Amino acid sequence: QVQLVESGGGLVQAGGSLRLSCATSGRTFSTLAMGWFRQAPGKERESVAAIDWEGSHMYYASDSVKGRFTISRDNAKNTVYLQINNLKPEDTAVYYCAASGAIDYRNFDDIHQYDYWGQGTQVTVSS
Repeated sequence: QVQLVESGGGLVQAGGSLRLSCATSGRTFSTLAMGWFRQAPGKERESVAAIDWEGSHMYYASDSVKGRFTISRDNAKNTVYLQINNLKPEDTAVYYCAASGAIDYRNFDDIHQYDYWGQGTQVTVSS
C-alpha cells in the first residue's frame, strides 16, 4: 500500500503561483512513477503531468499546462511537486497526485495507469 497526502493548495489571484506537494509513504518512493491530475466541478478528472521514477523524464498532458506547470520529485524526501506559475481561473480544480508501480508512459495521462491516489488539494484562482 502507498499513502499519498497532497498539500499546498489555496486561493490565489490570477497570475500568481503555487507549489503543490505530495508526500508518500508505505512503499519505496523511488520505484514509483508519479502523476498529477486535476478535476474541476462538473468535469472529468484530467491529467496534468507525470514523472518517471528517477525524475529524468517529465510528461505534460497539454499545451495549456506546458510552460506553466513543472513536475519534479525528491526521492530523498519521498515527495513529488507541482509548481504552477501564471495561474489562470481555468486552473481552478481539485489537484490529485497518483502513484503507479508499473506505468506505460505512452498512456501516462490515463487514470487507470495509477494504483494509488491522494485525497486532493483545492486550488482556486480568482480573476
